[in-house]
Amino acid sequence: MLITVVADYGTGDLAFAEVRQTFAELLPAADLAALPVPPFDTVGAGFCVAQLAFGYGPADRVIYANVAPRQDEDQPREDNAGERLVAARLPSGVLVVGVDSGASLSFLADEGVPLRAVNVPDAGSQFRSRDVFPAAVAGLVRGDDGLLGDVVRIAPAPRRVVVYTDGYGNLKTSWFTAPAETGVTVRVRIGDAEADAVVSDGVFAVPAGAVSFAPGSSGWPGGAGGPDRRCFELLARGGNAAELFGFPPAGAPVEIVG
Repeated sequence: MLITVVADYGTGDLAFAEVRQTFAELLPAADLAALPVPPFDTVGAGFCVAQLAFGYGPADRVIYANVAPRQDEDQPREDNAGERLVAARLPSGVLVVGVDSGASLSFLADEGVPLRAVNVPDAGSQFRSRDVFPAAVAGLVRGDDGLLGDVVRIAPAPRRVVVYTDGYGNLKTSWFTAPAETGVTVRVRIGDAEADAVVSDGVFAVPAGAVSFAPGSSGWPGGAGGPDRRCFELLARGGNAAELFGFPPAGAPVEIVG
């Protein structure tokens, strides 16, 4: 079994090692992979959750997401309380368990996946993803659906924003349809930065030095018979689109201004 932990602990952080050791105790046969996102980046986490949950892989895999900025309430929190834990079993067999924070589970919910509260304390430790939540994940893996409570309402995912920056500086977005006909050059604004981009049917369908805005390698089947999602991305061929646009964070609006 593969368990992928999507979290904002930081690359190479001790936290990933401690969570791995906890799962090794609870589910010794599982293989655990770590996927870091920037601090408090629930949009990036939500994109990664959907991409991994709907993508190729073994049916018994688990995606465990924990980006919990504890921003659901402004008042002081007692006993390190934070956002609740929720879970979903996809028709494919994939189990997703994650903290209901920001957009962490929104892309999944937008495709009609029902998410249910997990009957586990939402307090008791500053490091809940090590001390509290793994036992619930292990229980769900073993089929203990008595841990599942009511279906919860999840806020929709933001549209037409940056959702993830890959290692090449390509900006994946939640634009799922083209802003113009193929071959048309549009002016793209992200934050205070602007650049021309060629709308194309492939990210490399532009000459060196140009920027393309095209469906990339990410996306998933649309739920309830809806259209498939293909994430358009900005790629600077021979360059770095993230640098060109000032390294925008996930959630930054991607606007067409001309």
